[in-house]
Amino acid sequence: MSLTRSITLTQATAMVVGTIVGSSIFVQPSEVSRAVPTFAGMLLVWIVAGALTWFGASVCAELTSALPRTGGVYVFLREIYTPLVGFLWGWAMFWVMHSGIIAAMSMVFARYAGVFIPLGDGGMRAVAVAAILINSAINYAGVKRSSTLQTTITTTKVAAVASIVIVGFALGSRLPARAPAIDQPHAASAIVLSEFLLAVVAGLFAFGGWHVVTYTAEETVAPERTIPRALGLGIAVVTAAYVALNAVYFYILPIDRVLASTRVAADAAAVVLGDAGARGISALVMFSVFGAMMGSILAAPRVYFAMAKDGLFLTWVNHLHPRFGTPHRAIAIQAVWASVLVLTGTYRQLFSRVIFTEWIFFALMAGGIFLLRRRPDYRPAYRVWGYPWTPIVFVVASTAIVINRLLAFPLDSAAGLALVAAGIPVYYIWCRPSTTHAADVAYY
Repeated sequence: MSLTRSITLTQATAMVVGTIVGSSIFVQPSEVSRAVPTFAGMLLVWIVAGALTWFGASVCAELTSALPRTGGVYVFLREIYTPLVGFLWGWAMFWVMHSGIIAAMSMVFARYAGVFIPLGDGGMRAVAVAAILINSAINYAGVKRSSTLQTTITTTKVAAVASIVIVGFALGSRLPARAPAIDQPHAASAIVLSEFLLAVVAGLFAFGGWHVVTYTAEETVAPERTIPRALGLGIAVVTAAYVALNAVYFYILPIDRVLASTRVAADAAAVVLGDAGARGISALVMFSVFGAMMGSILAAPRVYFAMAKDGLFLTWVNHLHPRFGTPHRAIAIQAVWASVLVLTGTYRQLFSRVIFTEWIFFALMAGGIFLLRRRPDYRPAYRVWGYPWTPIVFVVASTAIVINRLLAFPLDSAAGLALVAAGIPVYYIWCRPSTTHAADVAYY
């Protein structure tokens, strides 16, 4: 069997938007605002973060148009460098990065479910595992079903965000004794470049997941054109939504409330609509996180499936379901491992230590465009706008994120790098020497 092409431009765009917009935008703005405590500064941070995300997505768009294969970033790194580099990306994805993201999102879903149904620690973990298994079952049953459902969820999510913006501006002006942050140029003189860069890093993490649409290239209709368009449209929608939501937060709440809040969206809704508004935001966060999980659970197994085809993962995973045409075994083992991370609580330590390493791979991916363009057989259908500055800026930004993390948390960062590096001996033990040598020669 082969993978079925059923993902259209609408569904691919929904995957981009739905995967990025999870829970971060409902809590992360306070992190950004603490570093840049002004309305204008905050807006600039989100615009810059959106632009940098688009730079990275533009790199992915060119690479996908030239290499429209299942596996996305894994394929790019394998083709640009060697199978070892691609393997390390997949190694980190499975054991920590992607499975950890799924585990973390499922726990956020469970915590907000606790707003409606009292749950202890065991109850929250059970709900989180149930969310993983239900989402995995939907993806197991076919990419067309899961992508269609995600399109519906994403459309509803965007409509809900638009409603929050409209209601917030309409009712916010009626608040008594109103002193919104938007009118307060608080500590404008205190903003420095280092703080601004920290805020941009916090903003970039809220844009995480923009690359997952590339993993489904062989299930996308005309991926050379569809995926670049989906990335451009999706990131434009997300950036507009993020800027609008932050403007509403600042419009409704005073600056000290914005800076102190750990759930700024719920606090803003409570001011305008009371407890019912806060509960409504909790429901929206659950809905939003479930949609983001769906995109992540759909995309990552395609990487493990592609690795298995190359002999770099369990060969048992290189199998499509005879009825649904999905990489069902890859979906199943991902669900099991993500559930283990939830039940043991280990995702917290592993994820926080390793997540920054994906930016090392992003820097390698973007820098790889310069190598590929020297090859005579490299013919992308889409080329990065603003070349060479677009990939250069993205490489510099990715490198800055890594260095910032290394300086701020040297021990955790070293542990994270060690976890990724542990894949090197596994690669050479797992792969036959003759196979490894032939593959390395082929991809240089």
